[in-house]
Amino acid sequence: MWRLPRALCVHAAKTSKLPGPWSRPAAFMSTLLINQPQYAWLKELGLREENEGVYNGSWGGRGEVITTYCPANNEPIARVRQASVADYEETVKKAKEAWKIWADIPAPKRGEIVRQIGDALREKIQVLGINSLLVERVGGVFLIYTCCILFLFSGPGHALIEQWNPVGLVGIITAFNFPVAVYGWNNAIAMICGNVCLWKGAPTTSLISVAVTKIIAKVLEDNKLPGAICSLTCGGADIGTAMAKDERVNLLSFTGSTQVGKQVALMVQERFGKQWSCLFECLSKRKGYSY
Repeated sequence: MWRLPRALCVHAAKTSKLPGPWSRPAAFMSTLLINQPQYAWLKELGLREENEGVYNGSWGGRGEVITTYCPANNEPIARVRQASVADYEETVKKAKEAWKIWADIPAPKRGEIVRQIGDALREKIQVLGINSLLVERVGGVFLIYTCCILFLFSGPGHALIEQWNPVGLVGIITAFNFPVAVYGWNNAIAMICGNVCLWKGAPTTSLISVAVTKIIAKVLEDNKLPGAICSLTCGGADIGTAMAKDERVNLLSFTGSTQVGKQVALMVQERFGKQWSCLFECLSKRKGYSY
């Protein structure tokens, strides 16, 4: 299984009780790994000391603040402001509006945008993979790029054998240990088919969620498309529960533990929603994947 770079695959601690939205002693800010020369590559990904964890065409976030720590040395990397329920509501509304525009774009043009997203991620593949093992460092991002190419079943000079009708808004909940590729293959095929996406990664991997979304957002902005086509709401169980229960989320993809997956499945079934799940069992119990 591909893993994240060690400096992006992190532990997290809540710091929402700090006075003010971003107030923090200057001494603490200078000790963040992101400010140290050997971690300068984090800023190449658009990350800062304080990061907003909501994207719906613009960046924001009014939820609690999570400080992320490097598991290799237990040092703080940076902080991410999570989404509040109000942020979630606003983001869903903007995503549904963006869907009206995206679904009307011809499939070949959608395919071209997805190709550009794949290329943009490939350009950052080495930066995203710094500080990890060689075999692991490019895996997750390369899988996204591969998915972007494989799902280009429509484009100039190609004919559609089938007609795929978009369902609308696709929610994507990813786990801490495999977030990039899982998001990538869900996002790529959803976009190709004319859907928009809302991503909620694990709170412990908020930095990688922000970094990847920044890359995708630039492609959308360069093509004068609504950023809410690929929305992001970093958050915890409250945001995940809202997505599972929300009838406006037309299809929900969940990756995580079997225990939580069962809870999510029940919430989606109660509203007669559509769900795709990849539930991880503990490999030490000699169990694999459940689809």
